[in-house]
Amino acid sequence: MRLTARAFALTSLVALSCVAPPAQAEDFYAGKQITLIAGAATGGGYDLLARLVARHLGLHLPGNPTVVVQNMPAANSLAATNHLANIAARDGTIIGLIQRGMLLARVINPSGVQFDLSKLRWIGNLNSETAVTLAWNSAPHVTAKDLFDKELVVGGQTGVDPEITPRLYNALLGTKFKIINGYNGTNEIGLAMERGEVQGVGDWSWSSLKVQKPDWLRDKKVRVLLQGALQKDPELPDLPNALDFVKDPTARQALELYFTQKTVARPMITPPDVPADRLALLRKAFMALGQDKDFLEDAARSKVDIGLLSGEDVEKVVALIGGAKAEAVERFTSALAN
Repeated sequence: MRLTARAFALTSLVALSCVAPPAQAEDFYAGKQITLIAGAATGGGYDLLARLVARHLGLHLPGNPTVVVQNMPAANSLAATNHLANIAARDGTIIGLIQRGMLLARVINPSGVQFDLSKLRWIGNLNSETAVTLAWNSAPHVTAKDLFDKELVVGGQTGVDPEITPRLYNALLGTKFKIINGYNGTNEIGLAMERGEVQGVGDWSWSSLKVQKPDWLRDKKVRVLLQGALQKDPELPDLPNALDFVKDPTARQALELYFTQKTVARPMITPPDVPADRLALLRKAFMALGQDKDFLEDAARSKVDIGLLSGEDVEKVVALIGGAKAEAVERFTSALAN
C-alpha cells in the first residue's frame, strides 16, 4: 500500500519518452472538440483544475483540438463516472476529471455504482492530497494525542472526507471526534469554526488550506494536529501521521486502503475501450503539462498545486485497491458503519 508517487512518475516519464503513438492516431484530433466532464460543481477545486487543463491540454495533442468543460456534479462524481463508463463516446473525444471518492465508491457505498474501476482508462492524476486535522485556537486540543483524550466537535459533510475521515479515525485509531453533519463543504465548515459552532475539522486538504485560509496558519487561528496520507507530506515532516497511531495490522491495512484515494486525488479518465493509440496520445499530452511553462504559471496564478502522476501509475494504485485483502475491506466497511 505504501506508494512513492515521484518514483512512479519518473519511471513513467522514461517509458513515455520511448513510446510513440501509431501514425494513424496523429490525425484523429485535428478539427475535433474534446469534452472534459468535471464531476463537480462550478467554482470548486475540481472545476478550477478542469478549466486549467482545458486551457492547455489541446496544445499538446496533434491537431490542437479545443477542450471544453462540462460540469456533472451530481452525487459527488457518481453521475459523471457512470456516464463516462456507460454512455459517453469511446473514441477519445470525451474525458473526465472525477472526485477521488470514486476510487472506493464500490466499497463505501455501492448503491448506484455502475462502473468497474479496472475497465476505466486512466489518463493521469493532477495531484495528491494530505488530509490535515485542525482545531480552532480556542479548543483545548494542542497535540495529536489530545484527540484520544478529549472530544473534538468537528463539522462534517455526509459521505465526503470531512465526515468519513474522522469516523474512520474513531473506529480504527480510537480518537474522540464528535461529527456534526449538514455542512456543504469545507468552506461552510470553516465559517462554522470561525463562528464557534464547531471546534475544528477532521479532514481538510493541506494544499487547499494553504490557499484558502493562509491567515489561519499565519495568525495561528488553528492548530494543525494530524496528517493523513500513505506518506508524510514533505511540508509537514514533524506532524504525526494517522498511521503512526494504528496498533492493529488489519486496521492499518484498512486505513491504507482509504488513503489510496489521497494519492490519486484528482484522477482524469476516459471511458472503457478507448483505442489504445488515442489513450497514448492523451497520456503523453497530460504528462507534457508538467514541462509546460505556461501551464505551470497558469496553475500558480490559480493557486493550485500540481504534482502529476501518469496513467500507468494510477493503474498501479487501482490494482492495489482491487487486490486489497478481504479482512482489510471488511474492517474498513465495518468502521464506516459505526
